[in-house]
Amino acid sequence: MKTNEKKISRRIAPVQATRMVETIFGCKWSLTVFTLLTGGVNRPGEMVRSVDGLSTKVLNECLRKNMDFGILAKNSFAEIPPRVEYEFTPFGRKFLKVVGDIEQLQQDIGDAANMSAPDVEA
Repeated sequence: MKTNEKKISRRIAPVQATRMVETIFGCKWSLTVFTLLTGGVNRPGEMVRSVDGLSTKVLNECLRKNMDFGILAKNSFAEIPPRVEYEFTPFGRKFLKVVGDIEQLQQDIGDAANMSAPDVEA
């Protein structure tokens, strides 16, 4: 016996968006770079000096990936010595809001878990 019910298909995330989120959140340094840029540190040399353990090579890879996804833009100045600065693109600012929402959600989940946990007396 056949029914006329519609099957609900599983929604699959867009490949590009999924790859972007996995790459950004999978990168140990992306969120640190976002924090630095938000704080006004926009030159690669300053970034490397500001964070222990961050090498120039790893920073350049991180910046390149974020530029490839359209989150960051690179501004090169025709000066001697050459100067480069990075900034968020309009899309990058939107992405940063999403990251902030995810961080807030995580905090809310933690707060809810703490409130529902029973008090244990020692």
